[in-house]
Amino acid sequence: MRTITSCLAALIVVAPAAAFAQAGNTISVPVTGLRNSDGNVRCGLYDSAASFPKPGQQVMGVVAPIKNQSATCVFSKVPAGTYAVAVFHAEKGEAEMTYGLFGKPQQGYGFSRNPSSLFGPPSFQASSITYPGGAVSSPVKIGY
Repeated sequence: MRTITSCLAALIVVAPAAAFAQAGNTISVPVTGLRNSDGNVRCGLYDSAASFPKPGQQVMGVVAPIKNQSATCVFSKVPAGTYAVAVFHAEKGEAEMTYGLFGKPQQGYGFSRNPSSLFGPPSFQASSITYPGGAVSSPVKIGY
């Protein structure tokens, strides 16, 4: 019985600390390669191949201001897991990407791990990062 009481006492002390650690879990996405400082950068955090990179299917979305042709999207309170990030330069404040002739994006865009995306978006696997928790940075370079 004494062992069970000791374990419960340890959990009472550790549980709030674990919850606090969860609150501090962040993925920062420094975005570079922007052609100007107009508008903002929109970033989506995805947790599956089925949703990546479909608009409105991200688990978290962030809008970041641009300064000196760069921006940083910060996703907070992220549980450990596997994620991919899709970003685009919303020069005119667009909420979603727009496409021109033959489906070519009209805004600059990029993905975590900076995979090639000449013929459509890369796969979730090519863009995914394993996130163990804590503070992590995953830079993205925008392409036009």
